[in-house]
Amino acid sequence: MKAFSLTDIGEKRQINQDYVFCSETAIGKLPNLFVVADGMGGHNAGDYASRFCVEFFKQQIEESNLELPVSSIEAALKETNASLKSIADEQAELEGMGTTFVVATILDKEMYVANIGDSRLYVISQEMKQITEDHSLVEAMVKTGELDREQARVHPSKNVITRALGTNEYLEPDFFEVSLEVGDVVLMCSDGLTNMLEDEAIERIIKENDNLESAAQTLVDCANKNGGKDNIAVIIIKV
Repeated sequence: MKAFSLTDIGEKRQINQDYVFCSETAIGKLPNLFVVADGMGGHNAGDYASRFCVEFFKQQIEESNLELPVSSIEAALKETNASLKSIADEQAELEGMGTTFVVATILDKEMYVANIGDSRLYVISQEMKQITEDHSLVEAMVKTGELDREQARVHPSKNVITRALGTNEYLEPDFFEVSLEVGDVVLMCSDGLTNMLEDEAIERIIKENDNLESAAQTLVDCANKNGGKDNIAVIIIKV
């Protein structure tokens, strides 16, 4: 397995609120660990939230005695959520901060994924499939038939997320288990990528670039060329 991660401030933002962690080697009892977080809040709050949550979550995984990946991830997410919420409640300048959070670990050929917010995880094999489901207002509107996918991409409320880490005492992440094959590629990213590039373009770039670093840099460059309206975070993993 090979992996590469990259974040970019984009063309419009003054601060990078995206934060990633990428380790092909063991973290605690997990054989590897990959995280993308996209912070939200005031000028510094989003940056603080994403960085704090990734680093605190990693520490919880390192200290966990739980054997099952889903159990250790779920417990670490709960502790991380409670800790960030407590900090936000105590410091007025950080009130209302939160972050999206998508995490994955691969054990043999099984991938365990947890997601909260609208950062995404895809698997690219013969075709590209989105594994996670966006916790966003426009996704809910697509589900009820109020919007189609094209309308959702340009809707003025497309950045409104309905679940995030640290904003509520009750945490409700989604969990997924995915079987992988040799040669499959896993893409984890923030909405700074997916709002600027169609899925078809993302899939084409990944399939055209065997080198993971080249693929990640091309994705970021193309997102910036298309406007770069947000920070961009990318992790690419090849099985």
